[in-house]
Amino acid sequence: MSRVIAVTACGFMLAACSATMPSLDFLKSTPQPEALAIESEPPGADAKTSLGESCRTPCKLSVQPGSEFSVTVALSGYQPQTVSVRPETEGAAAAPRLAPNPVHVDLRPAAPPKKLVAKKKPVAAAARPAAPPPMASAAPTPAPTAAPAPAPALAPAPSAPTEAAPSATNYPWPSR
Repeated sequence: MSRVIAVTACGFMLAACSATMPSLDFLKSTPQPEALAIESEPPGADAKTSLGESCRTPCKLSVQPGSEFSVTVALSGYQPQTVSVRPETEGAAAAPRLAPNPVHVDLRPAAPPKKLVAKKKPVAAAARPAAPPPMASAAPTPAPTAAPAPAPALAPAPSAPTEAAPSATNYPWPSR
């Protein structure tokens, strides 16, 4: 009978060794989620973490302080900015805290797109008179005449300037 009890006891011990032991993970403390405050200037920007959570500033997100992640803040008309958030422990027994908390971002206006400036072509001589239409005659074109010389001081001055009437052939006749 003592052999039967010994064999049964060995069987139970062998079965106990082959069975999985319950894990002691329940004794480990998991970090509690921490509220991460996100602020922006101007407010109303979209904030998105690399963990996949998002909100509109000013807002608070519940985040596990386990590893480093980033927060990207973007608003239309402003340059988006990314801030890195990391867990920090103040002591060996202390739970990790997120730094920086709160995350504050000052958004800068986006640079306006460069406008293309059309180059202006130089304008031809502005007040050039139109050329007279060509004449059918074969006569040469008249040369410009010089202004008449001033009359001597003793001679009376003419009341109006006189011009020679053009002839049919546009030939300048000498004046007498």
